[in-house]
Amino acid sequence: MASGMPIIILNQNTTRESGKKVQIGNINSAKTVADVIRTCLGPRAMLKMLMDPMGGIVMTNDGNAILREITVQHPAAKSLIEIARTQDEECGDGTTSVVILAGEFCGVAEQFLRQQMHPTVIIGAYRRALEDAISIMESKSRDVNVNDENAMLSFIRNALATKVTARWSDLITKIALTAVKTVALEERGKKEIDIKRYAKVEKIPGGSIEDSEVLDGVMFNKDILHSNMRRRIENPRILLLDSGLEYTKGESQTNIEMQSTTDFEAYLRKEEEYVKDLCAKVIAAKPDLVVSEKGVSDLAIHFLQKANISVIRRLRKTDNLRISRACGANILNRIDEITESDIGKGAGLFEVKLFGDEYFTFITKCKNPKACTILLRGASKDILNEVERNLQDTMQVTRNILVDPRMVPGGGAIEVAVAYGLKEKAKSIQDVSQWPYRAVAKALEVIPRTLIQNCGGNTIRTLTQIQAKHAEGAHTWGVNGESGVVSDMASLEVWEPLSVKSQVMKTAIETAILLLRIDDIVSGSKKASGDGDGGVMGPTDASMAE
Repeated sequence: MASGMPIIILNQNTTRESGKKVQIGNINSAKTVADVIRTCLGPRAMLKMLMDPMGGIVMTNDGNAILREITVQHPAAKSLIEIARTQDEECGDGTTSVVILAGEFCGVAEQFLRQQMHPTVIIGAYRRALEDAISIMESKSRDVNVNDENAMLSFIRNALATKVTARWSDLITKIALTAVKTVALEERGKKEIDIKRYAKVEKIPGGSIEDSEVLDGVMFNKDILHSNMRRRIENPRILLLDSGLEYTKGESQTNIEMQSTTDFEAYLRKEEEYVKDLCAKVIAAKPDLVVSEKGVSDLAIHFLQKANISVIRRLRKTDNLRISRACGANILNRIDEITESDIGKGAGLFEVKLFGDEYFTFITKCKNPKACTILLRGASKDILNEVERNLQDTMQVTRNILVDPRMVPGGGAIEVAVAYGLKEKAKSIQDVSQWPYRAVAKALEVIPRTLIQNCGGNTIRTLTQIQAKHAEGAHTWGVNGESGVVSDMASLEVWEPLSVKSQVMKTAIETAILLLRIDDIVSGSKKASGDGDGGVMGPTDASMAE
């Protein structure tokens, strides 16, 4: 083989970047994404207005909601947007903090890469710093009495302080706490709080936000099937069905051979008898309300209406599950197997109400419901969407506190406390990894620094004052998010769940480690046509014209 001949391994349409250039590029893209939402941190946060491809407008300061609407090209930026989504699903809060911290952890590593320090050394120091940071956080935390409602409302209100709906914080925190306590279920010593499935949010434009409430039962957008059926029933007996009240049709194609004119009449009579038999079994159970996930034929409606039974059909499976949990009814697949224990007797009132142009069914006044519906009212859909986003975050925070009732001081106090602890521990590290370890402590100060900047305060002076307080052992001192001055978070009652803060720390450092591990990016572009390597390109429009 001739010397100096280039060996082409990759396809010509593939581009490759490697080495320090890739790492610096990843760091810069992470810092850019973090800068996008930096102004969205704290009570003085600014809003972002985003327009989606369909022309819809989103106005929010929720980190995850903003990044979800942004389309990015760089793979490192995509991974940062992914961690905001993970944080939102895991904790519901801290989405802005996690992206800002991840960007900062990547940013402080840049100088070490330029000084030819190996990424593995930096990663080792970051892992060690993460373990120490979590242990410092746990040592600074305090336990909460989850049975003290006023204390719980105070802690939950802090999660709303940075949101658009902060002015309605009293109402929203009460709604969140009531909803989460309603759906909480303890089985075999394990607490299960499934907000997504059993705490449904229904948004109805109109009225004011003050009209919002948690129903002691469920509601859904359905109406009864006959005008003569009862629209209001007190202490209803409720039957829930997973099967339809109609004649079972053939799966695909059904052929019926008829010999005479009487055969068709007999066939129709059989259908009627089958439906009548189904209805007779339902009527025998003496329900006041029948709810079916499948269809109900006109003939079945006729028989049930004559028996003074109200009927709702084609209800979503999730709504049916909520009714089951709220009133104690069992969802039946076979009508032949109806027993008295399957009938739901836990509801106090069934009522159909008209809101605007649509009818909504309410099953309320339930005894010990384990599912609920949150009814949100507001002036417009944009406001309702933002209230729902904030409410979902608040419910997640409430769930986290009930599962792990430990709190740490907010307002950047815990970050400065961890930074101070890491700087002290760094003095005992002898090798070169001391410097990346110290850099983690330096990066943590981005949270109080950003809070001060968003208030328009003096960053250097305020941050120095906080550090001085922590050096004296006052670890609860941080930034007052409203005024930007140094304050004691314990006296202001600004506390945040330990589970949220520790998850933010873990996710941010793990993401920075992941990006620092990357030293090669190979990106392939699609071919114009042809399949397989070396495939012949198809004719172009120009060649066809010739």
